[in-house]
Amino acid sequence: MLLIFVYIMEILSKSSRTGWMARVIFLSRIIQRWQQRQNIAHQESNHLSSHYQTIPSMPIIFQLLGLLSNMKGITTERIASACVLKLYNGGQIQMLNKSEPQQFSQYTAHFIADNNVNQQTQSCNYVTFLPMGEQAPLQRAEWIKYLGVFVNMEVRANQIYDAVRNNYMCLVQSAANKTKKFKPIVAWMEFFDGVWSFTVEEYKLKYIEDAGGENIDESINKVTYNISIGDDLEQLQAILCTIDVVIDGTLTADPLSYNASTFLQNLNVEDQSCFSFLSSQSLWRYDKRVSTDMALDWFDGAVSQPQLVLADLVEVFFPSGNYTTTYFRNLVKEEPAISIGPENCDRDSSIAMEPTIVICP
Repeated sequence: MLLIFVYIMEILSKSSRTGWMARVIFLSRIIQRWQQRQNIAHQESNHLSSHYQTIPSMPIIFQLLGLLSNMKGITTERIASACVLKLYNGGQIQMLNKSEPQQFSQYTAHFIADNNVNQQTQSCNYVTFLPMGEQAPLQRAEWIKYLGVFVNMEVRANQIYDAVRNNYMCLVQSAANKTKKFKPIVAWMEFFDGVWSFTVEEYKLKYIEDAGGENIDESINKVTYNISIGDDLEQLQAILCTIDVVIDGTLTADPLSYNASTFLQNLNVEDQSCFSFLSSQSLWRYDKRVSTDMALDWFDGAVSQPQLVLADLVEVFFPSGNYTTTYFRNLVKEEPAISIGPENCDRDSSIAMEPTIVICP
């Protein structure tokens, strides 16, 4: 598994550190046992490493608790948080070499999202942090409670999660009301090495269901289609002729240049006349927010605030024209990605950020 992120928290006073470290060690051990029972693994893609050496994740969850001023180290510049990038450029956050674990021993907590780290190199301040291992949107967001324990901010963490959950569930009900007239069939798919595949990741399928969509027919017993095989291509074309909305999750080293033409070239289907998702302009990607180093906010803000993803998908499935999506961009309409840099941080990083609550009709 890839090292997704490493964040280092500053040294506390000795008295504070004693209680804090007890919590760190205790909960880290709980998580390790939980991982063994559940066999948790990050499943964004088996071929993720072919495009990304590291996928940084979770600065927003720190911002929601007002902890950015406590963050002292990172192991990659590929981060989709404007405020973390601003602190790094200003020298308040250091770049550390993840291959030199002795650098991390001076800090109170070393948060990692890699359950394959060599146990012999770990010091007692290593804390496993795996929201991405969860396969339900709200369960991912709930990891803020876990982080809240370390900094004696359980009340704040619970308040944030409750606000996110309540907004999410309200949007679920709102979407359910819309399905009485129409329920779009949705294909969330990826292309890699000449093969298209329909997602089997539970959290993505859950998003589609919660937003009022219908996943592709479960009777389809094949999820991968090689475009160089004629029968596969014919079957894929037949399936896509039944689809109302396509979400293209193809991983790419350059999201900014990925467009509808890229999708069609990868698809390699000559007769596209039956593709209603093209005629209705409903071909999407979730890479609307991307840093200058090509880190997707999908792996950060979208994890800690799933209500924004759900609101996006409700608009995708039932367009109103009155809502601007946060994470999804329309390829047919040539909607560009938004570049995130340190100049986009316009807030005091020491102040806790409030979750974005979407108006729920």
